This record gives sequence, C-alpha cells and structure tokens, in this order.
Amino acid sequence: MKSEPASTDTPQRRFRLFAPILAGATLRDRLIACTGALAGIAVTGILCGIALGQDPHLPLLVAPMGASAVLLFAIPASPLAQPWSIIGGNTLSALTGYLVAQFVADPVIAAGAAVALAIAVMSFTRCLHPPGGAAALTAALGGPAVASWGLLFPIVPVGLNSCILVALGLLFHRLSRHGYPHVPAPQPVNAHGTADLPPRLRVGFRHEDVDAALAKLHETFDIDRDDLEQILQEVELHAITRAHGALTCADIMSRDVITIGAEAPPEDAHALLLRHNIRSLPVIGADGKLLGTVGLRELAVPAATVLERLSPARTASSDSPAVGLLPDLTDGRTHAVIVTDSGRRVLGVISQTDLLSALGRTLFINRAA
Repeated sequence: MKSEPASTDTPQRRFRLFAPILAGATLRDRLIACTGALAGIAVTGILCGIALGQDPHLPLLVAPMGASAVLLFAIPASPLAQPWSIIGGNTLSALTGYLVAQFVADPVIAAGAAVALAIAVMSFTRCLHPPGGAAALTAALGGPAVASWGLLFPIVPVGLNSCILVALGLLFHRLSRHGYPHVPAPQPVNAHGTADLPPRLRVGFRHEDVDAALAKLHETFDIDRDDLEQILQEVELHAITRAHGALTCADIMSRDVITIGAEAPPEDAHALLLRHNIRSLPVIGADGKLLGTVGLRELAVPAATVLERLSPARTASSDSPAVGLLPDLTDGRTHAVIVTDSGRRVLGVISQTDLLSALGRTLFINRAA
C-alpha cells in the first residue's frame, strides 16, 4: 500500500498565513497606522476644503492620497514613503500625466505612456512613489476635476494634498514616537581618524559583500541599502550572542571596582587612574548611584570637581550576555562597561581586556572539545 506523503501544512505554517507581511510589523504598529490614516486623510480633506473654499465642483482630495497614506503611516521607514517621495512623486507624476494627455489623443495609449513616463521621472528625480502612478493615470484620463483645474491640477489639489498629508505625518509620527522622516543609521567610522575599518567591521561581511549579494539576487527590495546592512549586522550580533549566551556579565566582571565621588577634585581621579592603571573611573553620587565616568581625556580640561568633566556611562545588567557588549567595547571610544543593578548602583565593571580574555578562553575550550 502506497503511503501518503507527510503534510507540510503544520500548525506553525498555517498560522504564518495570518502573520504580518512586512518584517518587524506588530499589531500595535498596524493600529497606529490605522489611526494615522484616519486622522491624516480626514484632516487633509478638511484643510483642503478650507483652502479651496469647498467648491462642490472641485475635489478636496484625490484618490492617490489613500495609497500615500498607507505608505506614510504603515511603513514610514520605506524609501518610498519619505516626504520628497510623497510630494515630488505625486506632483511630478500628475504633471507628467497631464502633459501626456495634451499630446496623445487615444486614452489607452495616453494612460500607459503617462504611467511609464511617471516612473522614469520619479526615478530620475529620486522620488519614486507608487501612488504617483495613480496620480499620473488620473491626470491622463482627465475628467471634470482635471478639466476644472487644468494645468494647476498637479499643484492644486495633488501637490496641496501631498504637502498637508506629509505635514500631518510628521506631526503624527512625532507624537507616536516613530522616527520620520526615516534616517538610516550612520555607518561606523574609525574613532582614531585613520583609514582602517572600525574593529567590529574587520571580520565578517563587508559593504562589498552586501552589494554582491544584491547583485546575485537580482531583485529590488523596498529597503534602504544602509538599513539592510544595519539589519545584517544586528543579525550577526544576535547569532553570536545566542551561541555564547551562557556567558553573562556577572561571570566576567571585576567586582572590586575603583570609583570616585562626584565632588572629588580632578587630581584625585587622575591619581587613581594612574595608580590602578585603568582607563576610566565610575563616578558615584551622594546617593550611591552611578552618574557617569571620567577618564584622562576628560581630566585634560581644568575643572573644580569631577562632576564638571563627567561623561555618560555605558551600562549593562549582571545577567546580560557578555558577548552583547561587543559593539560598545569595540567602538574605539568605550574602554569599559559598568554593570549596575536596577537602581543604578555599581556591581562591577567589564573592560575590553575582561571581554577579550573571556572570549579567548571560550574559543580555546571549544577548540579543545
């Protein structure tokens, strides 16, 4: 009797059908997007109605604004949803569609040409925006609204709608604590001002590896290239942390920590740094809580107390994976991470040497095994 092949439709696979399509999306993000779209489109219509005098023969909103709102509020990090993409993409596309309609009589050919040329115009002006295709199509097919506005149609209502929607998006995302416009994280640079790559980028994948992978896949993805590289770096770090997650900060930290009070004179801090051959000192307030750190660089400038030369401290909890400190301790500036409890009281300190010794020992044990 022939056996039936095992079904691959597992519960996890079936559940996946209902998962968000976009990476990183959550239910909370979708609810925020719905709220933003509701407010954005409604207020845009109201403000345009006030600006245009609510003439019933002229539209207050153009249909592509609905698609722009989806991008603006649902995926604000997309390159296609940035302010210039929305304003420039919609306005230039509407202008392109209107001009095509003036020279091409056949509506079918005009529609196709308008969308095709709109893509070209948006690409060359770096404002690619999918709803721009709809704006171009609307302008090319014409109708009472386009005829009423004529050559002004790309500006009013399309450009006006786009500007108001973007302004509302900026306000809404600021209130909802989303970064907009999206700015990709800056690429790490060598803190010593030399041409060498930062230490954390000298091993593992590099810029050219990302470019080679994109070229091999031969696909266009809706993500900024620098964002993609940052995601890959985070994935790499999480994979390393997972592999060595058993090693915690409490396992490798120095517990006999040399500290100094905030009101101590800089001379005392300088003496402690030299006496114990360390790079930085945790500075403790009168309540026993960590205020920051001070090192020889900070003490090079005259000051009455240590508090005046304070630098922010990089901190971690005792149960955090020690490998997770790699980005901080390899940035070329941070020499030690202060381990604190929930009340910011100092429990220990982990220097670059501490982490390097622990990782070296781990590699030796793994190789011996």
